Amino acid sequence: MNSPTNSDDTVDVAVLGGGIAGLTLALQLKQSMPDLAVTVIERQAHPVAEAAHKVGESSVEMQAHYLRDVLGLREHLDSAQLRKFGLRMFFPSNGNRDIARRVEFGQIEEAPLSTYQLDRGRLENHLGARIAAEGVRFLDHRRITGIDLRAGDEPHVIEMSDGGERRTLRARWVVDASGRAGLLKRQLGLAKPVAHQANSSWFRVAHPIDIGTWSADVDWVARTDVERGPYGRRGGARRFSTNHLMGHGYWVWLIPLASGSTSVGIVADARIHPHSGFNTLDRALEWLGDHEPQCAADVQAHRDRIQDFRVMRDYAYGCKQVYSQDRWFLTGEAGVSIDPLYSSGGDLMAVSNGLIVDLIGRGRAGEDISDRTVAHNQLYLLLSEIWLVAYAQQYPLMGNSQVMVAKVIWDTIMYWSVPGLLFFHGTFPHLSEHPGSLVNLFRAFKIHSRVQQFVREWHAVDDRPAEGLFADPYTLMPFIVDLHEGMAAGLPADELDQQFATNVALLEQIAGQLVTTVIDQLRHAPEPAAGSQLETWLADPLLTELRVLYQRRQETNPIDSGWITLGRQSPSIA
Repeated sequence: MNSPTNSDDTVDVAVLGGGIAGLTLALQLKQSMPDLAVTVIERQAHPVAEAAHKVGESSVEMQAHYLRDVLGLREHLDSAQLRKFGLRMFFPSNGNRDIARRVEFGQIEEAPLSTYQLDRGRLENHLGARIAAEGVRFLDHRRITGIDLRAGDEPHVIEMSDGGERRTLRARWVVDASGRAGLLKRQLGLAKPVAHQANSSWFRVAHPIDIGTWSADVDWVARTDVERGPYGRRGGARRFSTNHLMGHGYWVWLIPLASGSTSVGIVADARIHPHSGFNTLDRALEWLGDHEPQCAADVQAHRDRIQDFRVMRDYAYGCKQVYSQDRWFLTGEAGVSIDPLYSSGGDLMAVSNGLIVDLIGRGRAGEDISDRTVAHNQLYLLLSEIWLVAYAQQYPLMGNSQVMVAKVIWDTIMYWSVPGLLFFHGTFPHLSEHPGSLVNLFRAFKIHSRVQQFVREWHAVDDRPAEGLFADPYTLMPFIVDLHEGMAAGLPADELDQQFATNVALLEQIAGQLVTTVIDQLRHAPEPAAGSQLETWLADPLLTELRVLYQRRQETNPIDSGWITLGRQSPSIA
């Protein structure tokens, strides 16, 4: 795949790192500017191993759109990867020994827009071959030994080791896509801590673990065992969901891979479940036995087929700056890493790559990109903050089924209404030209942040148990199908601005509905600790404003509050 480098040559763009972020960026650059000279330098030799390569295997709508529609990888995704059957969660009940007794959150049928379970090794091998075919020079099995950033118009200089032989590459633009190695971030002192401390361990099993076989309960099986769901789309694929086993301070993922393996991972708040309890394979299996015995039993039955074991300690971090007018950029986890719960890393990668392509394209055309670079940098870091507040300090909620189901539905609506809508319409590189949408983006962030604080406060005073319930988001809130499909509506600019404003008004209404419903519920079925919290909520200016907006809009746009109360039908919810 690789051609030898010259001892000292010059290219337009040097991409440092040939993982998914660097490979997709190189492909997008080449597709946007076919005559651009791009070189990718990757530490690992290609092809890499399938299945046991990297995590980040579950995609959501923005990353799926990026891979499928922006980069044109539909054929590979449809033929070599698995279509994902949405996000599915199971909340704790009675020692977690009977999956049918746990509150289940998930869909009955496929979502309108496809997402995918990604075998990262298979995908990155395909991307490596694809960029080479497009004319990108892909130098695998090279180690970067130095980066000399130059001022003015002088090319930057990258030094690398090629089997012990030192080589040099000069580039007008340098993009750090080195992942957690963070080459430029370390060199420039850009690291920024975040208020989210969690650890993860994971392994792959060469066996298709099927959560649908964990119970023979007829009613439980029948929930998703349908040929077609209420909206006429294909059902019956619980195993192909990203299945999450939830508990106080943790979640465990089960992700099927197209190669036949299953990815199993433990993610936990460091304050509740110290990493030392699951940072080796033996400890991780013992930890699963204690917290998720049904999962542990299935894994132990195939222990001889475990393919690897990896850990990631304190995986969340921020960055002070990701784009510079001095012609260097950071993308993917070389800049920011947040949390795998909603697979947001792939989304942020897609946003960042698009912003970098915009800056390089304009800079190459002779445009002064100084102001635009600052604006893109601020936008990307704001989007990172929007995602981060959904995770930071929220792990204690994960065993509370009522609060978490409401939170996940809120997070989903927020995602589809705001970043999803804007990304599908290619808006982020041009957002500074739409001041009304910028105002709405900050308004959505303000409400989103307060809702995240509100659900923490709600959990602190209301953790009553529930079991055996099933919460399908599309049944609880039928209008979210329109939000999902609306991301890909292809609206012209003026209609998009109006739709974005409508979506933010909807966020105001459902945030107000959440606050109003919780307050009413705690008044009618009081919890001992709720009294002072109710007074605090009633005196909060923003929550009061949202409750008023909810009451006003509910008259013309009624929304059922069952999404907040697990459907309210259960006698388990007093």
